[in-house]
Formats: sequence, structure tokens, C-alpha cells
Amino acid sequence: MRRPKLLLLSALLFLTLPGASAQTGIVSGRVIVADGGQLPDRVAIQRDCGGNTQTATYTDRKGQFSFRLDEKAGLAADASESIPRGGSRGPLGDGIDQSTAQPLGAGDALATPCELRAVAPGYRSDLIPLDGHRTFPGTDDVGTIVLRRIADVEGTSVSPTSSAAPSAARKAFEKGLDALGKGKTADAEKDFEKAASLYPQYAEAWLDLGKLRLQEKAEDAAGEAFQHALQADNNLVEPQVYLGMLAVEKKQWSDAAKYLDAALKLDPIHFPEASFNDAVAGYNLGNYADAERNIREALKLDPQHKNPRADYLLGLILAARKDYTGAVEQLRTYLKLAPGAEDAAKVKAQLDEIEKLQTPNHP
Repeated sequence: MRRPKLLLLSALLFLTLPGASAQTGIVSGRVIVADGGQLPDRVAIQRDCGGNTQTATYTDRKGQFSFRLDEKAGLAADASESIPRGGSRGPLGDGIDQSTAQPLGAGDALATPCELRAVAPGYRSDLIPLDGHRTFPGTDDVGTIVLRRIADVEGTSVSPTSSAAPSAARKAFEKGLDALGKGKTADAEKDFEKAASLYPQYAEAWLDLGKLRLQEKAEDAAGEAFQHALQADNNLVEPQVYLGMLAVEKKQWSDAAKYLDAALKLDPIHFPEASFNDAVAGYNLGNYADAERNIREALKLDPQHKNPRADYLLGLILAARKDYTGAVEQLRTYLKLAPGAEDAAKVKAQLDEIEKLQTPNHP
């Protein structure tokens, strides 16, 4: 009996920043925790416009935020941001990018319905519609975004190492946050390095340092910073996510599964890309049951199918588990979602092979 030729999967992390334009409208607001608990030092404020999610800014220590509607500063992307996005290679290899989500341009933010949310592992955020707040010059206050603790989620974005940081390290870290908010990434990196050198247990300084190094495509140095963050506080979710993604990039499937499994145990809600890439790792390790569970979770967290390759991956997993009917359905879904995909001909050929396997007594 012939078996369909299934692709070897790989995934890369792409962080792209759209250019700024000349619009001057500014949105501001604040973030609070519903139960009055401690707010993370820095909460990502994400803007979702038609399913395209990008980090617009971060809060300050008091939970305040503001950003220009048509501009994204030189921010290091949050781990929960929609990835992969753009770039020369896609989530399943072959030198192809099949993600339908594209970086948010200046005109897109004004033409597409948008919502704001705060992102902190372990919390669920209010959604604030931006309609009516997007077309006027000056500063427009959208009000308060409330974070509510999610039951049974162990992960956190608040590290107790921050409160224990000596004043000099804290001052350097806060200076780095200020520089980052102004788009001065080189200055921010130096400040985070200083904070971490003064206080090696400063998990959040290591985490932000790793994000900036990753943005600079210094993957090895970024990985070292994430490892330091994890050693300082193993309940922080993002270091696990980033280390897992870096391992996937290198096709180190066992390491990828280890880190991403840990991240999803800490927070199974905010990181659909972690679920997707954990499924990629599981598929390549031959752990098809785990891979199917993770990819179905990724699909549940991505109802708008921003990453249609998840449907393709599920099809391949089901074929490997000899669920040919399910595999056919998912590959057809992928071709419907991405009809112009560069690998469409290859996927159609795979589909033909799997359809033949549905036939009883197929030779």
C-alpha cells in the first residue's frame, strides 16, 4: 500500500515592524487588575484589526499607556503576538510563507475595525473597541482596560525578582523601559544589560533583553538571555515560549517540545503560536496524539484562521494517524483558506494520495 509523502515540518519566528506615517492621532488609557492585585511592570497593549494582532505599546509601572494610531515604535514583539508573520520562510518549511496575516500598515488601522486588549500571562483582558477613537487628531482616552485572573493558570508575567531588585538595578531597568517606549532600542538594550549585571536574578530584565536581541536576529544571544530569565523565575511564561520557538527554528524537536509543553502548562490561552509549534515538534517526534491535541487547541485559539497552515498540519497529523477522511477534510480546508499558496500544487498531490487511501482494499 502506498503512503502519502508527508512533509518534514519546521517553523521560524518572524518579527516585523511596519513603518510609521505622518498621522498624529494618539490613543491613551490605563490598565488595572480587577482584584486590586499587583500589575506587571510592563503589560503589552495589543491592537487587533480584522484578525491582525500587533503590539502597539506597553504600559508604564502605573498601568498608563499611549500610542500613535498610525505608528509602531521599535518595539520587541510580545510572545503572544501573531507569529509567524512575513519573512522568506513559512511555518512548514520549503522556503514559503503561507501566513495570511500581514504587518499592519498606516492605512489599515484607520480602515479596519480594531479592538484593544492588554496581554499578561495568567489574565484575561477586557476588549476596548477603537471605533470612534481612530479618526480625530490629538489624544483620545479610551478608558480603563481591566485584567482578570484566569483560574487554574499557573503562569505569570509578574516576577517576584522585580520587587527584590536593588535600587540601582531597578533604576537601570526603568530607564530601559523608558528608552524602549521611545523606540531607542540600542539604549534600552544597554540599560537592560546593566540591570541584569547588577542583579543577575532580574528575570524581567533578562526577558526584555532577550526580546531585543531576538529582534536584532542575534538568536544565540537571545537564547542565553531567555535561559537566564528562566533560571531566575521558572513561572514566567514568555521565556519558555521563546526558547521553544528558537528550538523549533533549529529543528531541535525534543527541546522545542520540552519548553513549549512547559509554557502551555503555565498558560494555555495566550499563545496560539506555542500550541502550533508544539504540534510541529510533536509531529516530527512521531508523537501524533500530542501533536493532534496541540494543533486542535491552536485552531480553537485562532477562530479567524490567521495561520491557515494549522489546518494543513492537522491534515498531515490525521493522515499519519490513518484518519484519512479527517485528513482530506483538513487539506481541503487549507486549500480553501489559502487558494493562492505557492505549495498548493504539492498539497493537491498529497490530497490525491490520501483520497486514494480512503478507498477500501487500496493496493
